[in-house]
Amino acid sequence: MAALKPKDRNKKRISRRGRARATKAAANRWIATVGTDSTHPPEGLFAKNASTIARTLASKKVSPKGPLSGLRMLIYFINRAGSRLSVTRRTEMEKAKTLLSNRIRKNKFSALKRSRSL
Repeated sequence: MAALKPKDRNKKRISRRGRARATKAAANRWIATVGTDSTHPPEGLFAKNASTIARTLASKKVSPKGPLSGLRMLIYFINRAGSRLSVTRRTEMEKAKTLLSNRIRKNKFSALKRSRSL
């Protein structure tokens, strides 16, 4: 007679209610359902330094709608990476975010200044 496999006693039993909560929580993660394909940053861009990331994401080639679109892309990347993003990479991403924000602010200020001079 073949030996029966012992039950895995380390596995936690999840009630039906608990399973439903887990499924609902996974469905509420908006970032998991995003399926946009509008822009394509170059391969390996997010592994570079902050100034290169900010400059590339602000370019018309990568972000046709301007630097704000690039900032959204960067924030999306940071959110998607989550805890898998190392501390050094996260600080570099935050620097790039600051650089892009400053560029957006500068563009808005210069546009406002031009409109008032007309």
